[in-house]
Amino acid sequence: MFLIVDDDLAVRTSLKLLLKQAGYAAQAAATPTEALAAVREAPPRLVLMDMNYSLATTGEDGLALLREVKQLAPQVPVILITGWGSISLAVEGMKAGAAEFVTKPWHNDALLQTIRTVLAVQEATPDTAEGPAANRRQLDKQYRFADIIGHDEQLLHVLRNVGQVAATDASVLIEGESGTGKELIAEAIHRNSQRKNQPFVKVNLGGISSSLFESEMFGHRRGAFTDAKTDRVGRFELANGGTIFLDEIGELELASQVKLLRVLQDRTYEVLGDSKPRRLDIRVIAATNRNLAEMVQQGRFREDLFYRINLITVRLPALRERATDIPLLAQHFIDQLRATYRRPALKVGTRALHWLREQPLPGNIRELKNLVERAVLVSGKDELSPEDFQANAQRLPARAPAPGELPTPGTMTLDELEAQMIRQSLAHYDGNISRVAKALGLSRGALYRRFEKHGIPYDE
Repeated sequence: MFLIVDDDLAVRTSLKLLLKQAGYAAQAAATPTEALAAVREAPPRLVLMDMNYSLATTGEDGLALLREVKQLAPQVPVILITGWGSISLAVEGMKAGAAEFVTKPWHNDALLQTIRTVLAVQEATPDTAEGPAANRRQLDKQYRFADIIGHDEQLLHVLRNVGQVAATDASVLIEGESGTGKELIAEAIHRNSQRKNQPFVKVNLGGISSSLFESEMFGHRRGAFTDAKTDRVGRFELANGGTIFLDEIGELELASQVKLLRVLQDRTYEVLGDSKPRRLDIRVIAATNRNLAEMVQQGRFREDLFYRINLITVRLPALRERATDIPLLAQHFIDQLRATYRRPALKVGTRALHWLREQPLPGNIRELKNLVERAVLVSGKDELSPEDFQANAQRLPARAPAPGELPTPGTMTLDELEAQMIRQSLAHYDGNISRVAKALGLSRGALYRRFEKHGIPYDE
């Protein structure tokens, strides 16, 4: 039984009818008091809740009701219903435990899809603590995880979550350092989903400027702007019916974030030069190596978009956090290179595998793969030793220190440290040369000279 909570009789009636047509039984409550009484009597399967129940329209009474419902029945998912004017309140609601929010006026199909997704995620989450983790072989019997190598418990935990979430249409945010395999995880989610026979479209948002965002993502008609010589199909249209993978979403400019949010919220878009709205049936997976929560606090990423894309968050461990998988990955890359370069005798020695396992590998799986291939090409040997890897590892760039951390003496020169600080400042101040110069205590001229010295690109 669903519970609808809204002080508007018309809203309660229309939602009840919509749910009945979709096969869901529902009861309705007009006030917070009635809603709490219903929850106490029998916790519902799901709650659809308005944000306002008084003339003040601040939404505070809705947030208070949400907190009381979650206190009475923490396992019951709650979907908030709100207007665009109270999106910030809806975000507060998601912080307080709401599963999702939809805006008024809602689209019936989109609302039903949201309900199905929230229910599927709820049912995929076990009520009791898990016992010992299933081993990799058991997971591979249940799901398709081709090309994802490893037996480490942290990786198995990720794969188990991926398998559970894949069957739903929930939006997923994949977090992890560069080179940890975020794209492979996105592909695995799609491959194990009900959309597996539909398109999987990858978009690197870090490579799309704000001026090109609408054309790239929504497409355009011939003549829509000066250089539009032919029609262009946008990425959303290419992915319609399937999954779109928004890689490096943390690099997206604020102006483009607004446009993306509207599409993800309404599941509609307009092709440039064509004012007719088009419907989208799409699953969204995003990925980033940035700390989006921190960017929200800094005003560099929209809070409402952040909560829209991370209904489910998957965090990939760095390779150093699952070092037991390094030998398995190295063997996997050797197997690939044996076929690529037609060297059937190629192998990596036990000593070399032990040496690789002890390396920090800040570039993660990507760095390991490059290191193995370089050793194969440069050494010319059929069996690789630690010395073959050491000779190539010495040419790897020094690991950049974490924010607030000074590099270990001997790992970075003063010039390298200066260049790193300039690049970090450029990123922090979004390329504003005056602010960067002021922050570093330099004149603009002195800063330009350092750009040239270190080969750092910049925009005037």
